[in-house]
Amino acid sequence: MADQATAIRKAPLAGLRGGSPAAILTPAAPASRISLRAAPDAVSALSASLGVTLPVRPKTSASTGKRHALWLGPDEWLVIDEDGKDLIAAAASSGVMHSAVDISHRNTAVIVSGPGAAVAINSGCPQDLSLAIFPVGACSRTVLGKAEIVLLRTAEDTFRLECWRSFSPFVFGLLSEGAEDAGH
Repeated sequence: MADQATAIRKAPLAGLRGGSPAAILTPAAPASRISLRAAPDAVSALSASLGVTLPVRPKTSASTGKRHALWLGPDEWLVIDEDGKDLIAAAASSGVMHSAVDISHRNTAVIVSGPGAAVAINSGCPQDLSLAIFPVGACSRTVLGKAEIVLLRTAEDTFRLECWRSFSPFVFGLLSEGAEDAGH
C-alpha cells in the first residue's frame, strides 16, 4: 500500500511582522468565516443559531466572545469565528432560508494596532477612520490600494483588516509602508 501525504495549508502571512512603533502589523490567527445572505425575516433565527446577533444597520458589527458578525449590506454579513468553529453547521441549524458560503481559506486578516493604526490604513484607504465617524465596532467593505478589504475597528487604536489571501502580500506591504510613514 502506498503512503499517503497530507497537505498542510500554510497561512499566507505566516512569520511576517511589520510596522513601526506607531502602527504594529500582526497576521491574524486562522479563523473560520462565512459569507452569509438572508432575508430580514431570517435574521432572528440565524442570530440564535450562530450565537451572535446579526446587525441590521449599516457600518455596524456585533461580537460574542471570539465570534463576530459584520454588516456588509441589507441582506449580507461576514461572520468570523476566531476559534475556527463550524459556522456552516451553525447557520444550517437555524431552519430558515439563507445562503452561507465558507470563505475561511479565501480570506486572511491583518491586525493593525497602535496610535498610528488609522494613519497606516489611510495610506491606501480613502475612508474616514476618525473615531467620530468610524467608532469602535464600526465595519465596512472598502479598498486598500487596489484590493478590496473588510475593515473592523476592534478598539480605539486597533483594526482587523480582512482581505483575500491572494492579495495579502500586497496588502501587508502597503500597510507596512503606511506604518513606517505613521511613525514619522
